Parts: sequence; C-alpha cells; structure tokens
Amino acid sequence: MTDTKPPGHLRAARLEQVAGSTGSGRDTTGGAATGVGTSGTKGTHARQNPAAELGFSGDPGQHGAPDDDMLHAQRVWDGTLATNRLDELGVNTERQRVEIKDVTATVSVLVDGRPEDVRKSVQSVLDHTDVHVLALDLGNVDGAGDVLRELADRYPERITAWHVAEPPLWRGGTSTWGESRMKLLQLDESEVQVLMATDVMLRGDALTPLIAAVVEGAVAAGWKGLEEADGAWREAGPGKVRALGSGLMAVRRAQALTALPEDAEHGTNADRALSLALRGELFVPAETLPVTPVSSHERLEPRPG
Repeated sequence: MTDTKPPGHLRAARLEQVAGSTGSGRDTTGGAATGVGTSGTKGTHARQNPAAELGFSGDPGQHGAPDDDMLHAQRVWDGTLATNRLDELGVNTERQRVEIKDVTATVSVLVDGRPEDVRKSVQSVLDHTDVHVLALDLGNVDGAGDVLRELADRYPERITAWHVAEPPLWRGGTSTWGESRMKLLQLDESEVQVLMATDVMLRGDALTPLIAAVVEGAVAAGWKGLEEADGAWREAGPGKVRALGSGLMAVRRAQALTALPEDAEHGTNADRALSLALRGELFVPAETLPVTPVSSHERLEPRPG
C-alpha cells in the first residue's frame, strides 16, 4: 500500500528549529514561530500598553499607585503558578488531545519473543490510550505470538495482528528489522505511526505529546533523543535533537515509507538510523513522559525496535 495524497491533518514538516521546545507547553501568544502548544503565529506589531495587558494599572503616561502595581504583580505571579500546577496535573495533555483529535495514529509493534514483555507492553497501550495497535509476530518465538493472538482475540477492536512463520534475523531467521517495519508501515493507513518496542511500557498517556509534536511540524518525536559526541551517541533533549532512539517514537508515516532503511538488521540501532534518514526536525517533548522499561534487565543486543 502506498500513499497517493499528503496527510490531511498534519502541518507541513518544519526544516528549521522547533519553536517552544523549552517552554511550559501552555498556550502562548506572540513570536514569529510556534511550536507544540502555541496559539498561533502573531504579528510583530508593538503593543500600546504592555503593562496593562499584564494586569498593571495606568498607561504609558500614568503609572498608577505603587500598591496597586504590587497587588497586580502578585496576582499575575499567583496565576502563573496556578497554571503551571494545572499543566502538571495533565491540563496541557488534555489540550493536546483536543488539538490532535482529527489526526489518525496507530502504534506498531514487532513481536519476537519475551512473551511477558509483549503482554505488559501492549496492554499498557490499551490501558492508557485510545490508539489502535498494529502488531507483526515473527515466528512465534518463545510463544510470544500466542500472547499476541490472545490479546487480539480479547480486544479485536483495538488490535490488528499478523503472524508469519519466519523468525527474525536476530533470533536465527531471515526477517530484518527494516523489512518488518516496512510491512507495518505499508499495512497502515494512519497519518502518524508510533514505533514501539516491546521492552518499554506506558505508565500513562505518553503518546499524546509525541503525536502533538508531529502534528505541529516535527517529522518525528521520541521519548529520548540522541546526540553524537567524540564518536559516541549519548542521550539528548528535550527540544530539537540529532537522532531518536530508546524504543518509542512517533513519525509521519508518509515520510517514513521513503526513509526507512529496509536493510537495517537490529532495532536498537535501526530506530536511530531511521530518525537520521528522515528529512525534517526530530523532537523530544519537554515534559517527562510516563514510559519505563518493561523488565529490570538492561536492553539486550540485538533487539527489535
């Protein structure tokens, strides 16, 4: 399946810096560019009385009573603190849900073993989001495909699953990470696909901020960013980053279809390779996303993404 028209609800992918990457994510006004959580680009005309807009008394020629100014300043400060607390309580995420309500999105999962990880990871998506899950079972390794089948039978309206006999390359078969991910992209019809590894799980709605970042102009947004220094990759972000990794990233599906390295063999490095191949901004949200490893063990090589 190939796309014949551009996505209908996504803004054009930005090629410059993601604006607002270090802000609170609340609606703001002003500025020449906007990022996730802004109310739109405003003109650069001078305001007649910026003090009055902030709640201070008087006009440019009349400063008002000092006590009034102190009272207004305290009210503005208290209001800002209250808004920040509301953001922490999830108001910002709720606003983002409204902004992306018309955008189609799915979570794609490769199943290659570790059945209990599969169960916990997929179940966390069902518990904390309304996003549909597309899953591809590669060879029913260790009975992981049986777990996927059980979940799909229990939640037929939420999970679409495919099963193939060939195990993945990293488990003695021939299927590569790139080939398997490409199948999931081609089987999907959504505007945004969230690539999720089965060794991570959601503790809350971690998908809305990622999808919102893509809707606002990023070509992809992830849980963790990466930057290269002295020949090695290390964690980076929030904001604009050089690459994405760690098993959870939302991407514009149309762009991923042309950028995905089909010869990529292992997910831990391949998700980074995919992000590097995308043309556009890569973004990590400022807020700490509710995502954790499924198991206490370290992520092993090789693993699918």
